[in-house]
Amino acid sequence: MARLRIAAVFLLLFAAPILLHAQRERLPPDDIDVVENRWPNAKKTFTGIRYVVETAGKGSLLQPGDMVKVNYVGSLLNGKVFDKNLSKEHPFTFRVDRGMVIEGWDQILQLMRPGDKWIVIIPPELGYGRRGSPPFIPGDTTLVFEIEVLGIQKDR
Repeated sequence: MARLRIAAVFLLLFAAPILLHAQRERLPPDDIDVVENRWPNAKKTFTGIRYVVETAGKGSLLQPGDMVKVNYVGSLLNGKVFDKNLSKEHPFTFRVDRGMVIEGWDQILQLMRPGDKWIVIIPPELGYGRRGSPPFIPGDTTLVFEIEVLGIQKDR
């Protein structure tokens, strides 16, 4: 019985980190190599979003409820662009963390500041999930966004 307990403790101590890593990885197995090769220095959030800071902004982090103005380019891992807004005069404007955009955006934007320009890699479950967004985004698709935060307007 004592040997069984020792074996169980050993297994927990050495296997748990491997199992926990596997649970946190949200990218499909076929996409992991592509992402790690293309963006080897990408940082990873605890929810599995990866990002690369291209330009660091200044000021306060975006907060839930902030009205944010962004420009972006959305593409698939193969580089095919499915959506974009690059207009400084008419940026994409919405409230952060109010369900107006995909969950991955609501999460990552709360780590960003005005002036930030990031490449953001969003796993399928934080994007459009199994259903996708036909006809441009198949189900279970990893999304890549270049997001630039142009500004925010705080509630008064």
